[in-house]
Amino acid sequence: MSEEMDVKLEEHKIRIEDYERFVGAETVERIIKKAEPLKGMHVVHVNSTYYGGGVAELLMSLTLMLNKLEIPTGWRIVHGPPDFFNITKKMHNALQGEKIRLTRQKMHIYEEVICENAMRNHLDHDVVMIHDPQPLPMIENYKKKSPWIWRCHIDLSNPDKKLWNYLVKFVEQYDAVVMSIKEYAKKLKVPQVFIMPAIDPFSIKNREMSESEINERLDHHKIPRDLPLIVQISRFDHWKDPKGVIEAFKIARREVDATLVLLGNVATDDPEGEEVYESLLDSREERIMIISREDTALVNALQSRAAVVLQKSLREGFGLTVTEAMWKGTPVVGGNVGGIRHQIEDGVNGFLVSSIEEAAARVIQLLKDKELSAKIGKRARESVRKNFLMSRYLEQHLELYNSFEAIFRLR
Repeated sequence: MSEEMDVKLEEHKIRIEDYERFVGAETVERIIKKAEPLKGMHVVHVNSTYYGGGVAELLMSLTLMLNKLEIPTGWRIVHGPPDFFNITKKMHNALQGEKIRLTRQKMHIYEEVICENAMRNHLDHDVVMIHDPQPLPMIENYKKKSPWIWRCHIDLSNPDKKLWNYLVKFVEQYDAVVMSIKEYAKKLKVPQVFIMPAIDPFSIKNREMSESEINERLDHHKIPRDLPLIVQISRFDHWKDPKGVIEAFKIARREVDATLVLLGNVATDDPEGEEVYESLLDSREERIMIISREDTALVNALQSRAAVVLQKSLREGFGLTVTEAMWKGTPVVGGNVGGIRHQIEDGVNGFLVSSIEEAAARVIQLLKDKELSAKIGKRARESVRKNFLMSRYLEQHLELYNSFEAIFRLR
């Protein structure tokens, strides 16, 4: 049984060599060389959910690839009552610019739940990587013997000052902080590294689908195929501005016929998701579909078939759904915010917009100009191939681990 399981595991692992057709043999050889001194190093990642959102997407692929390179890598999540996740969601919003009433009781619940998680998890690994604010205080509950890294995926350009001042006391206990882009850098006593997220081209969500596979998924969910599809895919979160997307679509369809599909999910660590989803249901009609499903093949089908993908975010640390759609050669209209600015070069491989009216105008333009749409889509895929595949993300993590491996070996 053990040998059979080993064979099955081997079949399901994507090797770095599989990326050669996208990034070339030289890049693959370089990554393998960087992994060599790290073989046997024990790494663990800790975040707040196994599914629903970009962090889980990244960890799903990264942890498998590290293990394939013989770097044993685990993935843990924090557990807590609804009160805890209500507080951390408020923190998430406040880090992106909203206000928060940070009471002693909230701080006590936050730290107490993480203390309980620390008691259940024995993090004595060679590298510990903690993701986002939910598990941030974990570091206070261990006698640190190896590098601890805090990875923040959130737009930190304008955080609530009181909250940030409270969190800094935890952040500065880490050996390094990793953020997505340099615009999020803060004044800290610890080094800051910048690593933009990336996608796995071999995942169910991103692999190439046949026309019949796409049609099967759309038909299964009763999504009409008679008109062009305008699609937004994201968590149900007010920062993604789903209501603005609906308004932009209503303006656009005065000039073009299309169907709007809003596909989202409610992550386990996001107590506001259900409320946002329900607030949209009154907007449903024959040509406005609002779907809450965990179906990665449907995500792929929609992004592949869409005439335009919208990601009209108001704040966005980095938009993985933007990169996913671009990889499929689909034109993307994205909010002119945060990480999206580093993914889309306005007018070259997509469009950046700052208002509902601008979003509607770009949708109309792309639907009317098929030649422009094809040109934008082709450039979009190439920019992802060059900059946003998991091979690059993996290589940057290897470089990060290697830098600390040398430092801690000398201690």
